[in-house]
Amino acid sequence: MLPGKVPPEVLEKTVFDRLGVNDERVIIKSGVGIDAAAIDFGDSVLVATSDPITGAEKHIGFYAVNVNANDVATFGAKPKWFLVTILLPENADEELLEKIMEDMHKSAGRLGVSIVGGHTEVTVGLNRPIVIGTMLGEVKKDQLVTSNGAKPGDVIILTKGAGIEGTSIIASENEEELKKVFGKELVENAKRFLQKISVVKEALIAAEIGVHAMHDPTEGGIANGFHEMADAAGLGFRVYYEEIFIAEETRKLCEHFKLDPLALISSGSLLIAAPPEKAEKVVEAIRRKGIEAAIVGEFLEENNIKVIVKDGKEVPLKRPETDEIWKLF
Repeated sequence: MLPGKVPPEVLEKTVFDRLGVNDERVIIKSGVGIDAAAIDFGDSVLVATSDPITGAEKHIGFYAVNVNANDVATFGAKPKWFLVTILLPENADEELLEKIMEDMHKSAGRLGVSIVGGHTEVTVGLNRPIVIGTMLGEVKKDQLVTSNGAKPGDVIILTKGAGIEGTSIIASENEEELKKVFGKELVENAKRFLQKISVVKEALIAAEIGVHAMHDPTEGGIANGFHEMADAAGLGFRVYYEEIFIAEETRKLCEHFKLDPLALISSGSLLIAAPPEKAEKVVEAIRRKGIEAAIVGEFLEENNIKVIVKDGKEVPLKRPETDEIWKLF
């Protein structure tokens, strides 16, 4: 298998029929395109997710907290409790662990999250640290948003644009090379995309207005995100390339390294399936908070139609086999 997420067909064959006992309190279970579980606690629902950070080294603690918080928020839940496993390479010094913990401490504090447990170790065979986070959140049962809840005719809303996290990673990991090509200002702006990675604010806004599903596209970028949302709901989709915002920084870095921005890791973007009558209200409410949002497509009843319209031509939008970021490692 290629680096990145395990392909959906392998998950279906190998993973999803090996999940232990069937607990009736689990409202939302594991599945393709479903990034968290939801567990019935009476009047409230516990939302739980787990994600590793493997493609970045700088700011890895920041990524770990925010990426996991995003998954919880897409269910309409407020992220509250975080557990973390930190795997350090051999000969790592105490300063590296301190930096990771400081990043997590500050990130959790900004979100109102408590770090409640985890594990740390020095692991044989690693050449960079790996951080695996588990985030828990809580939401009232009648306010739960399901990631597989998109319906035919729902409008697809995208916040911030394509390749958000990837832009920051590329700029940070290749800073000196890129400054020689594009100059300091563009590279510094690209590095600051790190600050766009949280989608908690816009997800909770959308949930309050009332939407059918939300998903934060990570590996495979927004292209994979469209597929994951559609697969989870058993739908197809049509999206419009010209409506998808691609920042100048993202576009230039992708052109330089010959990467597809639509398939570039994109934590910081949020995909929302909204009923048509609420779509503009959701977009306007998010924009009032200074966050870019746009309608970029719609979900279709025909689950065999998964297309993008570019230059007036409708063509299949293939699911990325792996994230574009791995081409740089």
